[in-house]
Parts: sequence; C-alpha cells; structure tokens
Amino acid sequence: MTLLTAWRFSLCLMLLALLAGCAGRELAVHDPASDEGLSMERVLILAAAQSALGTPYRFGGNTPEALDCSGLVELAYRAAGIPVPRTADDQFRTLPSAPRARPGDLLFFDTAGRGKASHVGIYRGDGQMIHAPGRGRRVETAPVEIAYWQERFLGAARAAP
Repeated sequence: MTLLTAWRFSLCLMLLALLAGCAGRELAVHDPASDEGLSMERVLILAAAQSALGTPYRFGGNTPEALDCSGLVELAYRAAGIPVPRTADDQFRTLPSAPRARPGDLLFFDTAGRGKASHVGIYRGDGQMIHAPGRGRRVETAPVEIAYWQERFLGAARAAP
C-alpha cells in the first residue's frame, strides 16, 4: 500500500467515523461565531487539513509527503472535490471573498511585504488556522489573533458551500 493510498484510506475511515456519529441528526459541527452548520465539503476540507498536521514543509509540495501553504489548500480542497488555483496569490485573486471567515474558508496574508498574498491558511474555527508555515517546519495549527497575522492579513475567501 503506497503512502498516498494509506492516507486516503485513513481519511475515509475518519470521515466514516464522523458520519456514523452523526447519523440520523444534523451535523452539529460549527464555528461558535456562526449559527450555521458545516457543509459536507467543509467537513472534508477540515478533515484533510487536520490529517496533514505534522507533514513536512516543502516549497511546491502538494502531496501527503510534503506541502507548502497553497499545496495544503489544494490538497484539502481536492479531498472535497473543489478545484482551486495553485498559488496563494492566484487563490486570493480568483476565489470569492468572504466578509467573515467560517471553518473551511481561506485566510490570506502578505508575509513578504510585496502587496500580494504570499501565505494562505485554512480557517479551522475558534480563532485558529491550519497552515504550512515554511522551510524547516511542519503543517501546524496557529492562532490568527496574534499581531503577526493581524498585521499581514489581506482577507478571507470562500470556495466551499
């Protein structure tokens, strides 16, 4: 079994366990700031991003073996059947903006000081995002309220229903 096959199998098992726990009732996972439940696509995006935690960073990476920030987004959205552009700036310029981030939405940052999106994370809810922070690090969860992210924030985008 290849690593990719094993990863997909693990993701399917996680989703089945989640769905089994919710059978017969409305999916109750939601951002406390929102009264709306999450769509199946958002659940899949968040499950794929969560499964990627600990994956090593590699510039240009978009596989379960190594990821960069926009590769993480591409991988997670692909798990939900939603195609997205490859780079953070293309994602920022192409995807519909969101006035307030919901879990599964994308958060864009100008970390290079060039006036364009150079970093992207997936909003997890509760003020947290999942992102691939950079060389020598691994996919992690980070608070978005800290000054570093607030000062570089460009906006949010919504590609999932």
